[in-house]
Amino acid sequence: MASIDSSSVFIKEFQERYEKKLREKEMEIIEHWKAQLDKIIAMRPDSIASLQLQLTKTVEMMANRIRVLKKG
Repeated sequence: MASIDSSSVFIKEFQERYEKKLREKEMEIIEHWKAQLDKIIAMRPDSIASLQLQLTKTVEMMANRIRVLKKG
């Protein structure tokens, strides 16, 4: 019985560490893209066209990152 209890404790601890690491990574990702959007906001684009250009660049960066992650 002791091995079953220790196994379940190990699994629970491992799952908690995994979920914590997953949350940390998600926060890093969100903070990165928020910083990218904050840069666009801080630029105060002169026109809709320049705003669209900056947003398009950011979307392309995101799409590129997705492609890299899917490959590896």
